[in-house]
Amino acid sequence: MPITSSSRAVATSMPWRALVALAAAVFLSITIEMLPTGLLPEMSADLGVGAPLVGLLVSVFAFTVVVTSTPLTALLKRMPRRTLITIVLVVLAISTAASALVPDYGQLVAVRVVGGVAHGLFWALVGAYPARLVAEEHLGRAVSVVLGGGTLALIVGVPLATALGQAVGWRWAFGVVAVLTLAGAAVVRAVLPADGADAPSPTATARDVVPAVTAALATAPGTVGGIAAARRSMRGVVAVSVVTAIVMIGQYAALTYVAPLLTDVVGASSAAVAPLLFASGLAGAVGLLVAGSPIARDSVRALVGAMLLLAVALLVIAAEPGLWPAIIAYTVWGFAFGAIPPLLQTRLLQAAPAERRDAASALYTTAFNVGIGGGALVGAVLFDAVGIAAVPVAYAVLLVVAMLVVVRSARAARARARLLEA
Repeated sequence: MPITSSSRAVATSMPWRALVALAAAVFLSITIEMLPTGLLPEMSADLGVGAPLVGLLVSVFAFTVVVTSTPLTALLKRMPRRTLITIVLVVLAISTAASALVPDYGQLVAVRVVGGVAHGLFWALVGAYPARLVAEEHLGRAVSVVLGGGTLALIVGVPLATALGQAVGWRWAFGVVAVLTLAGAAVVRAVLPADGADAPSPTATARDVVPAVTAALATAPGTVGGIAAARRSMRGVVAVSVVTAIVMIGQYAALTYVAPLLTDVVGASSAAVAPLLFASGLAGAVGLLVAGSPIARDSVRALVGAMLLLAVALLVIAAEPGLWPAIIAYTVWGFAFGAIPPLLQTRLLQAAPAERRDAASALYTTAFNVGIGGGALVGAVLFDAVGIAAVPVAYAVLLVVAMLVVVRSARAARARARLLEA
């Protein structure tokens, strides 16, 4: 069902203040999740543990999300959404502040678990919240605005936090982000609608968001609207989810250890890590735009092309061709990966039967977080066993496997369609 009648009068226009507040909260949440990636050397030296163990802090965060987000969302389904989002942001801020204060690695793992619980619950809420704010015809745009905060986190948040941590210490970086998150919680509390609009309602859940995004995609050539119903099955959804997990394992195996990768393999100085993260984030934003353009009309070809380009860039980096060729390859990596998540989302919507899109979305989200946590773990093992230079090669191999799954799944879908047409 669409939004409630009590809020329909307000929802006929875009509530920019509320949407921007949610986007800012997403920005802070993703920045907190990825904070250790740019500060591995500083955290490793201060805590007295190896860089692989610091990288596992990302795994802890992601696996906590996988385990806790669904049951907690169900348990707290009667709590007003605005109140719950505010609470989880406050908990996220407190856990991040505690990360800056704890004296040893074991205690840091414990507070990251608490942060992961809040992070997972936040993401279970924020994706569906735009359905409470806007009419159905504006929902796709509203979701894009809110989730755009995550893209900005990778372009701006993580690089700035990395630069701050390198300048004054990683604990200060965590502390500053914690204060900003607490301020973000106050802003969310102030600008999101209260009273009746804040009351828990079964009419505004994730199941409202997915069909709305699907409807928006249906107007574009070559996307959901042009796919025959006969080609949709949960087998296709499982294939997309498997590809998502494979790609994210490779991406986060490398991204979690990007600081030593840039210094030890690319050959950049430690001072160049933050600017290079920024450049990669900008390139990723360009890739995101290309994924939504007519260039990517055929989602299968576009997805395979992006993966192939990314694999080539990774192999160039692994070959250690010199500083500037490696920097160019790193930027190409950012561009190619920027296109992959939206293309995977498009394939998911193309594959999912209309009546099972809720389940498809849940499976995709789980696969994504399994990839994040598993990638940090795989990266730690490779880093410790054979060195950081092996990580890009392993990622390229995973991309080849993912490409084969994409092609085989697309061929199977076409074969099923031909059989049903015969």
